Amino acid sequence: MKENIVCMVEEQAKRLDNLDAFRYKCEKTGSYKSISWNQLSELISSVSRSLISLGYGFADNVGIFSDNRPEWVVADLGILGVRGVTVPFYATSSRQQLKYIADETKMRLIFVGNKEQYEKASWLLENSETVKKIVVFDSNISCDNNKCIGWTEFIQLAGTNQFQDDLLKVKSEAKPEDLATIIYTSGTTGESKGVMLTHASYIYTFKIHDERLKVSKTDVSACFLPLSHVFERTWTFYILHCGAINVFIENPREVVNLLPRIKPTVMCAVPRFFEKTYDGVQLEISKWPGIKRAIFNWAICVGHKRSDYLSKNAKVPTLLSFKYSIADKLVLEKFRKVFGGNIRFMPCAGAAISKAHLRFFHAAGITVCYGYGTTETTATVSCFKDDVYDFDTVGSVMPGIEVKISPENEIMVKGKTLFQGYYKKPLDTEKVLKDGWYYTGDKGYLTENGDLVMTDRIKDLMKTSVGKYISPQKIELLFIQDNFIEQILPIGDGRKYVTALIVPSFDMLKKEAKCLGLENLSNEELVSHEKIIHFYQSRIEKIQEEFSPYEKVIKFKLLAEPFSIQNGGLTNTLKVRRNKLAELYSEMIDEMYA
Repeated sequence: MKENIVCMVEEQAKRLDNLDAFRYKCEKTGSYKSISWNQLSELISSVSRSLISLGYGFADNVGIFSDNRPEWVVADLGILGVRGVTVPFYATSSRQQLKYIADETKMRLIFVGNKEQYEKASWLLENSETVKKIVVFDSNISCDNNKCIGWTEFIQLAGTNQFQDDLLKVKSEAKPEDLATIIYTSGTTGESKGVMLTHASYIYTFKIHDERLKVSKTDVSACFLPLSHVFERTWTFYILHCGAINVFIENPREVVNLLPRIKPTVMCAVPRFFEKTYDGVQLEISKWPGIKRAIFNWAICVGHKRSDYLSKNAKVPTLLSFKYSIADKLVLEKFRKVFGGNIRFMPCAGAAISKAHLRFFHAAGITVCYGYGTTETTATVSCFKDDVYDFDTVGSVMPGIEVKISPENEIMVKGKTLFQGYYKKPLDTEKVLKDGWYYTGDKGYLTENGDLVMTDRIKDLMKTSVGKYISPQKIELLFIQDNFIEQILPIGDGRKYVTALIVPSFDMLKKEAKCLGLENLSNEELVSHEKIIHFYQSRIEKIQEEFSPYEKVIKFKLLAEPFSIQNGGLTNTLKVRRNKLAELYSEMIDEMYA
């Protein structure tokens, strides 16, 4: 088989024929429909031939601006089928973000999803230097000019056997080193850069994942993270490589409600997903009577003990296995049904996650395969093994990948999954690619067992005015384990001491406020109330008992509004944009140092 993503899918289609490849929720009926492997292969071919009919082909950059849906992946693979390059946009991208990427990549065609995305793309037609045509996935949108075409009409451009010879010729010329995609990083610190990845990088990624993970055609995956991000996109390609079924969730807010219906066996998620789920569980059990709470806590405790044996690949003692079977029947089995009841494991990456959260889900029988990777490494650099893992690490380095630590403690990566550089940014590329090694910008170290520990983004480390270096990640991970803290932004770079902006977990706080005699107060009234501030002060003092004096949060402000994509505080992958938040709350921060 050629080292080509589309060839891989076509080979699977021949083998799996009429089995389901994709499932998706029908908007009109609410029921789930499926696309077989044969249908998928035909759709990809149609997209490729339609692109050829419009004059698109080798090295043409084509955009996709949509939420997750089957058409997203079909369009992606159709673009790759003509040796084109897919340039994904986040579904929430602004007009200016669209324009920046479209202009830099000289994009002429863009696929769009819903009405809002269509309107932004239509603005591009008038304001971009290069965009000339839009293809719309949503059948409810009527195209009102000749620069726009609906998905069904676009597919029909392929004809019956028209352009088939052209397509076969293009495929025969395909090479492993062909560029497959340019993925623009979400930009937590500055201007986003286009990461160039080849077909060969992806194919090698699948190969090394096969050596670490066990996924087969019997598996069902739920696709809810943005396909525009390297994590979900690479995982989706890998699911195709394994012949498994991918179920699309267009609105990520619906994921918790849909999982019992989808019943996935595998799915990838980011730490924020687990943190929010954990917070929801804690809120729910806080309402239970004492005996029921005690049984739940006992079950989790038993799960912890069992998990400790499993993480070392050690035999679980007979008595503990018996206790676990009771705990599972009474509590844990019911908890897993929140995830559909069939989860085997869940890859997790994209940010730091606390050890407490990881241990909780493993105790409950949800195996979180935590790992580390970057867009520039085609996702995974390291992850937990099936049989041995350490919750204090981001897992063992993937087979075929080399990792070493620089004298400055920077994680360096070498291997066939590395990117080709930043699009049209040779100077930026030279800064991070040296002698075949990618300098990640992340600080970390390797344990005696060869596991990787990622401690912080080097750029995120805070240096106080008295010269002390502080890890904001350490502070964040400890603080968000508190059930009353939803989000936190530590501040201290260039300052005399550490302060923090804290977003309370308002569901938990309102329950506590009632006990304090503070009922029916708005979020704004709660965060400014003296009793609430004192309540948080006492919790913070307890959290940081073991901190060094220079690490301790000396002052804090409670916020009524959470960090979000909408207010610019989070990236599209839910990472905190520290600089943006510091700018947004600059006056409040300055008050803490007055």
